[in-house]
Amino acid sequence: MEPMELVVVHGGAITAKYYQPLARRLAGRVKVHLYDRRGRADAGPRAPGYTVDDEVADLAAVLERTGARNVLGHSYGGLVVLRAALELPLDNIVVYDGAVNVDGTFPVDFIPRMRAYIDAGDIPRALAVMSGGLQLNSLSFGLRVAVTRLFLKTPVGRMMGELLPGTMLETEEVAATAGPASEYAGITARTLLAAGGRSGKYYRAMNAKLAAVMPDARTAVVRGASHNEPCLGRPRFADLVADFLARAPEEARAQ
Repeated sequence: MEPMELVVVHGGAITAKYYQPLARRLAGRVKVHLYDRRGRADAGPRAPGYTVDDEVADLAAVLERTGARNVLGHSYGGLVVLRAALELPLDNIVVYDGAVNVDGTFPVDFIPRMRAYIDAGDIPRALAVMSGGLQLNSLSFGLRVAVTRLFLKTPVGRMMGELLPGTMLETEEVAATAGPASEYAGITARTLLAAGGRSGKYYRAMNAKLAAVMPDARTAVVRGASHNEPCLGRPRFADLVADFLARAPEEARAQ
């Protein structure tokens, strides 16, 4: 039997190459397709008036090209996948720490302050505001700025700094698409809503609200995992994804 095909929709301030460890870990069980979303690497630029609908259109083109009907979305990619599942014929979807503001679960109060620093060209403070707003650490703002300045000197830090203005647009889309969980009740794809055990608790709250209204959704917490777990290629997450997809034909036959 040919392995199932899976398209990965990556998170913000990052590129597709960081998911190669996951693709290697899944090799032989799941055929993984990686692509860069617009505004990064060799992908095209974002169109003026960017919205998450642009991402859905790009994902639709990738699915048509690959023939895949299974999608994994990480962070902002989770919002893209859930919005896509409302209109595209998907079979199975996995969302890990999805940046989806349902019923006010996702923190957005930091966004205006982050935007002000972005507009002023102050990337260190903008990134420090975001890390605090998303509850990634409990350091004081001054310490977060100091740590961020050091982080921005690393290769991954420089990349995230360069991508941060685009990440700002995506973060604003999280706020703009806020609404009740019932907006996603029409998703018929078999769904796994996963969150990291060390990620913000709001991800688990969001997943519970979505699973309560979606017809075929379940939740999972990856113990000890942080927000960047899908980029690490460790067995605990890869096996969760592979097992979820492998059970799809069995569940279909049982119905």
